[in-house]
Amino acid sequence: MATQDKLIQVKDLKKYYKGGAIKALDGVTIDINKGDVMAVIGPSGSGKSTFLRSLNLLEEPTGGSIIFNGVDLTKKKYRDARGKSVKLDVDGLRQKMGMVFQHFNLFPHMTILENMVLAPVKVKGMSRAEAEKKALELLDRVGLKDRADAYPIQLSGGQKQRVAIVRALAMEPEVMLFDEPTSALDPEMVGEVLDVMKELADEGMTMVVVTHEMGFAKEVGNRVLFMADGRLMEHGTPQDIFDHPQNPRLKDFLAKVL
Repeated sequence: MATQDKLIQVKDLKKYYKGGAIKALDGVTIDINKGDVMAVIGPSGSGKSTFLRSLNLLEEPTGGSIIFNGVDLTKKKYRDARGKSVKLDVDGLRQKMGMVFQHFNLFPHMTILENMVLAPVKVKGMSRAEAEKKALELLDRVGLKDRADAYPIQLSGGQKQRVAIVRALAMEPEVMLFDEPTSALDPEMVGEVLDVMKELADEGMTMVVVTHEMGFAKEVGNRVLFMADGRLMEHGTPQDIFDHPQNPRLKDFLAKVL
């Protein structure tokens, strides 16, 4: 369940290209609370993916701040609880933000199990046995334990995306970021991926989901953000956004997609 505890605070976030000629993000401000399932919708080129990728610094912001667990990610250094200057550990912070991309990003030369255990062993220092046990539990959870020794090429798109989700979960993140996780899938495979995401939401995982799936945004999201032209035009509950839209751009967008 969503809480009032702020996990990520985004303040006046900007991302400019070509010296400011292209404003991919133009002053976005929003709080993401623990347990939120935040669906980010809007037309192509509106800044949705740039916003998502900025949260874990895959895109380096031009301006503004992203405060995660009290630490401003846009600063190279910060002061710890004792007032000591500490260098920002970007990789350490990224471990706490699971990221699922449109195109799975599985290593094709490794089995599914090897894909799953790589980061927990290399990055978290988990023992191979412990990492394998956890990986098999997670694969079992999404109905793919029997494919542990298969290679990505032997899986369907929906199966690959389910593996990509549990691979991110293997790092025990505090928040999951999804960048259009179903847009590269055949329509009949979309449901199996959305079902996994619904389960995560039911368990209280904080999620930010850039999506074209309006049904998911409506049913599973507790908050919906509508972006256009690099700006956050409107946000609210699914009921606010879908049943009582205020912004003319949002009304126009919904008329085209619903």
